[in-house]
Amino acid sequence: MAQNRFSHGQGPSQRQLRVGELIRRTLSDVLLRGDVHDPDLNRHSITVGEVRTSPDLKVATAYVLPLGGHGAEDALAALRRNTPELRHLVAKGLTLKYAPQLRFQLDETFDRMDDTRRLFADERVRRDVESGEDDED
Repeated sequence: MAQNRFSHGQGPSQRQLRVGELIRRTLSDVLLRGDVHDPDLNRHSITVGEVRTSPDLKVATAYVLPLGGHGAEDALAALRRNTPELRHLVAKGLTLKYAPQLRFQLDETFDRMDDTRRLFADERVRRDVESGEDDED
C-alpha cells in the first residue's frame, strides 16, 4: 500500500519553518509600511506572530493580532478582503516557485499565556507545585 509522505505525524520540516519565518517577516514589513491601499487595514497596527506553511509550501496561515487586541475581527476582515494584494506583495519579496495562498487566523497565544499565568497564580496550584519540588529533594 502506498504511503503518504505527509501523514507520519511529525512536526514541520526545517524548510517549512524557514519559509514560514520569511513569509512572516515579509508580511510584517508590508503591513508596517502600509503598502496596501485600504484605509481600514492601515488603521490597525497588526502583529504577525507566526506563519505556518503546508508541507508543499502552497498554503501559508498567518496568525495575526492587532496591537492591544482591540478591533481584532475588523482587522481580520480587512486582511481577508485584501488577501490577493497582500499575496502579491509578499510574493515579490520571496524567491519561491509558487506564491503561497495566504490565510489569516487570530493569534490566541497571548490569551493562552494569560490563562496559564492565571492558573499558576491559583493558590491550590502553587501549593501543588511547591509540594512537588519538595518530593524531588
